[in-house]
Amino acid sequence: MISVRNVYKRYGRTVALDGLSFEVEEGTMFGLLGPNGAGKTTLISCLCGMVHPDQGELCIQGLADLTQIDVRSCLGVVPQSIALYEELSALGNLRFFGRLFGLSGAQLEERVEACLAISLLKDRAKDSVATYSGGMKRRLNLACSLLHDPKVILLDEPTVGVDPQSRNLIFDTIENMKAQGKTLIYTTHYMEEAQRMCDRVAIMDAGKILALDSVPNLIAQYGGAARVEACLTDGVVDKDQILSRLDNETACVVDQTLRFDSCNPLAELTGLYNAGIQLSSLKMEAADLEDVFLNLTGRTLRDT
Repeated sequence: MISVRNVYKRYGRTVALDGLSFEVEEGTMFGLLGPNGAGKTTLISCLCGMVHPDQGELCIQGLADLTQIDVRSCLGVVPQSIALYEELSALGNLRFFGRLFGLSGAQLEERVEACLAISLLKDRAKDSVATYSGGMKRRLNLACSLLHDPKVILLDEPTVGVDPQSRNLIFDTIENMKAQGKTLIYTTHYMEEAQRMCDRVAIMDAGKILALDSVPNLIAQYGGAARVEACLTDGVVDKDQILSRLDNETACVVDQTLRFDSCNPLAELTGLYNAGIQLSSLKMEAADLEDVFLNLTGRTLRDT
């Protein structure tokens, strides 16, 4: 469905895309996870035909000329910068963009009504977009990209700066599109978004893909150890016995609390149990995509 092969793009001395290659299967959701400046928006701009790469090939539905009407008619794009006419209402924006996609008459009005319902903006449909909150604008921004019922949807950080209610509504809309068999590329610097919704994720930094796989496989390969915190039974704390039994350099006991990192916490906890060391409570925090990024780059997404 979507193919990116050895794509490079420079802006002066800045390398925005540095030899990217991947494929996205039809009906799946592919995530691009990385900090600001990683090259995510540049790649989306190349895929929608707005920017031409210096080298490499991009194909959508087998077509390499992304300016062809056959490509653009099947493509929905949700830009990071809100692309709405603020002096128009939601109705005005939807009707305008619908006509650009060749919709008219009853078909146009049917799609406009459907997109107003998706974005929960029916009650404000005739109000100027300038009066909308940031979350409402984001929801309308997404709705405008869905007017022509595209097969492929490119979403460039669609939840930036939105309230929790709007974010959840956007998530629900995207997951509904995925359930309908749409093919989606989703860029974000929010780890939890990629982890929640994407079938496969590419970890990007400085224009390169550092790793690409399903979320479980990325975490298994690059996530590192789980963090364990256990409360020991009152009055039964032999720190030396516990630490020698664990033989784990990260282990420490403070008051009644044991903390350690482990790639196989179940085995280590079983060993403690077999040694007669009793725990009154246990909390484990599994590795996630934030840990993957940290282990690949030496810094967290929040530091970038």
